[in-house]
Amino acid sequence: MANVTITVNGKSESREVEDRTLLVHFLRDHLGLTGTHVGCDTSQCGACVVHMDGIAVKSCTVLAAAADGAEVVTIEGLADGDELHPMQAAFREHHGLQCGFCTPGMIMTAVDMVQRHGGNLDEKTVRHELEGNYCRCTGYHNIVKAILDASGKMGGVQQAAE
Repeated sequence: MANVTITVNGKSESREVEDRTLLVHFLRDHLGLTGTHVGCDTSQCGACVVHMDGIAVKSCTVLAAAADGAEVVTIEGLADGDELHPMQAAFREHHGLQCGFCTPGMIMTAVDMVQRHGGNLDEKTVRHELEGNYCRCTGYHNIVKAILDASGKMGGVQQAAE
């Protein structure tokens, strides 16, 4: 068993977990943050993307013990109270979701993308950066539109509650 302390969405959380516990299961099962989804368990789908120390990671490939001392932001930590994060608002405005299963991972990936590239994203870059995130409903067209719109509004400024 490992004692793990992780700052999640600005709040320090400590738990004793089995050594093999993945970060995604720590978030979902131990903290009740179910916005981070488990899709493929092989890091192929991107439904489990969170930000760890300011970088997008697939939480199904990170042991909770390896995240000890880290700062993690989940989809639940993006909004500021009732005010959606600009990326969340853009996904809603541009209908960048259908069933919603991939949406949290898509949004977390998109925020990271804007933080790395700033407001200077183009469609080709967005589509390339989304290669590790699967959506079986939308065909990506509206997802790309949402990310491009939000990137202009965010301008590369750190927007996550970290």
